Amino acid sequence: MPYILELKTVFSAAHAIVINGWREPLHGHDWHVTVSVEANALDADGLVVDFHAITDQLKAIAGRFHNRSLNETPPFNTVNPTAELVAQHIGTELARWLEGAPAAKGRGIRLKQVHITEAIGCAAVFVP
Repeated sequence: MPYILELKTVFSAAHAIVINGWREPLHGHDWHVTVSVEANALDADGLVVDFHAITDQLKAIAGRFHNRSLNETPPFNTVNPTAELVAQHIGTELARWLEGAPAAKGRGIRLKQVHITEAIGCAAVFVP
């Protein structure tokens, strides 16, 4: 039976996405990010992994976007900064970290999903 951890962070950023060839006006959001990681077993301390290790990494990934325009911040300076692609980027970066993190290495800890809300009632979910 898998164990699941959920971790959350928030960052504020602006974006202007292109829809059907039309670029919408630049506008900002408070992006609420919830990531879920899972493992089939706990470590000797009864943990999937220390919350702080994943939270620090999640904040490092999302923190690059805080108080910025996504359209001017890699990788979204060349990629349409949709909520779906922001969720995918955060998930891909976090999954890459999980593969090599000493706290997670060799333990089968994996990313389950990234849920990102850019406005109330408007969320995107990335499942690797």
